[in-house]
Amino acid sequence: MPRAAALALALGFGLGCGETPDAVEGRPWLPADVAPKLIALSPAELPPPPPDVTNGYADDPRAQALGQKLFFDPRFSGPLLDRDNTGAPGTLGLKGEVGKVACASCHDPRAGFSDVRSPRRQISLASGWTRRRSPALLDFGQASVLNWDGRHDTAYNQVFGVIESPLEFNSSRLFVAQQIIQFYKDEYEAIFGPLPDLSAYAPLGPEDAGCATMPSDPMSERCLKPGHDDDAVIRVVVNMGKAIGAYERLLTCGPSRFDAWVNSDPNALTAEEQAGAALFVHVGCDDCHAGPYLTDQRFYNVGAANHLVNFIAPFDDPGAAMGISAARADRLNASGPFSDGDDGRLEAFTQSTEELRGAFRTPTLRCVSGRPSFLHAGQLRSLEDAVAFFNRGGDPAGFQGVRDTRMVPLGLNAEQRAQLVAFLRALDGQGPPPELLEAP
Repeated sequence: MPRAAALALALGFGLGCGETPDAVEGRPWLPADVAPKLIALSPAELPPPPPDVTNGYADDPRAQALGQKLFFDPRFSGPLLDRDNTGAPGTLGLKGEVGKVACASCHDPRAGFSDVRSPRRQISLASGWTRRRSPALLDFGQASVLNWDGRHDTAYNQVFGVIESPLEFNSSRLFVAQQIIQFYKDEYEAIFGPLPDLSAYAPLGPEDAGCATMPSDPMSERCLKPGHDDDAVIRVVVNMGKAIGAYERLLTCGPSRFDAWVNSDPNALTAEEQAGAALFVHVGCDDCHAGPYLTDQRFYNVGAANHLVNFIAPFDDPGAAMGISAARADRLNASGPFSDGDDGRLEAFTQSTEELRGAFRTPTLRCVSGRPSFLHAGQLRSLEDAVAFFNRGGDPAGFQGVRDTRMVPLGLNAEQRAQLVAFLRALDGQGPPPELLEAP
């Protein structure tokens, strides 16, 4: 019996009527029933990031080089606020210290741009404890709407949330703009033109960049500084975000052994990994983890409870119900005055606020095995845990909104769960080139 047919029978499904493995586009090693779905996940070449009309500098090498410097630079951050900043391993310094948080602090380039630094490797400890897991940034350029909840729809406005959050940079727009003028004037002006004159504002020291103490509601409260509503200040930070976004578009996972198996090499995967690949599409994982990057970039309520998983009290998280509404209302969004073009990206999300309650963005599964935890708050600690979670159809309670109707028990046995895990591990690529993994 051909190997593909044996795999299909082992998984409990057979070839289509009148089909043989040899009929599958010259790839007889692919199980015929699922070959079209496997091929949809693995084109001969992975597509590059689509054009980003909101960022006229998205593919400018000068902006990419500047963005790489900015990504690694901690001098835009204010004081560390949380008492858990003790200087111990896993922290960025002592409470009260300034200039300790960079983008690279919670998106470690040596770990697929995930956070493997913070204690427990679930949520991040920057100035304070975040409430969601830092998303991996590989293949960042494939997404048009960002964050777990979609609250930012451009790379350039995403940086504002990080800068102003007392849990992340604990900084401000004015301080960041002043730091750009001080440290990056020539490089900035070579790309974006003359910097504005901000001499009317008194210089902010890093100790005054953000909040002096942790707000009572750090998820929503901000310590705004002069100039936060000044278009000249905002424009400098927008361009900083456009440069960082240009760099992040270069960060890719790359082709995997799975791609080699689908397209050319029958022996690129083990029998267990091949069985897992067939099982992945047979049970419908590709309904949401669709396309070449194994994500449809949409939002679903998978019934993920958030309880007793972190150092802090659980965050009763509304997900995209809050995020998409915030993105629509944001003056800095893709249709706002700081965008270089509007492709209507938010119009694709037609669900009501209640339909989006408790829903989170589908992450790409490429290079998934290197992530330290899974789901939006790091509730699951391993790929085995993640497969078990979806096999049982999610959690029965402990989350906002209504669980998606497709979240039903799959009935997979231990061997099949192991096959799925093996397949997921086979999705690793070589990652970005080494020169992108450190400060220039």
